Amino acid sequence: MRTIDFSPFYRSMVGFDRLADLMEAAQTETSSAGYPPYNIERTAENEYRIEIAVAGFRPDELNVEVKENLLTVQGRKAANDESRRFLHRGLAERNFERRFQLADYVVVTDANLADGLLQLSLKRELPEALKPRRIEIGTGKAPLIEGETAEKAA
Repeated sequence: MRTIDFSPFYRSMVGFDRLADLMEAAQTETSSAGYPPYNIERTAENEYRIEIAVAGFRPDELNVEVKENLLTVQGRKAANDESRRFLHRGLAERNFERRFQLADYVVVTDANLADGLLQLSLKRELPEALKPRRIEIGTGKAPLIEGETAEKAA
């Protein structure tokens, strides 16, 4: 696999080191060859849904955790019943761990398991201080009240 060296960018990008670290981490991620398969869908301007195919897993065998903008989904299958004899075993019931790097202010709002799909709903919730706000433009001249400015009169 081809790797890219981001070190030349560090000397000219101040404050973007986290972005370069994320790109390096995504490049070197070693997940188990696409298991389990998943979809990422944008459902609204600031809302997303991740669907993970977890057929054969019960809710108590799945763990969803968010820590420091890292969403981790784990599936731990209980030991198989040795009394069962399979002629063909095509269902993958192996343990897995899938990680998703979340942007700042993205939170998981809901998790549902139905029809073999684990659906995680996510939403970007910007704080009020970061939302755009309209700034009124003044004329630079205060109204006069009998020779005084309005500020002095109040």
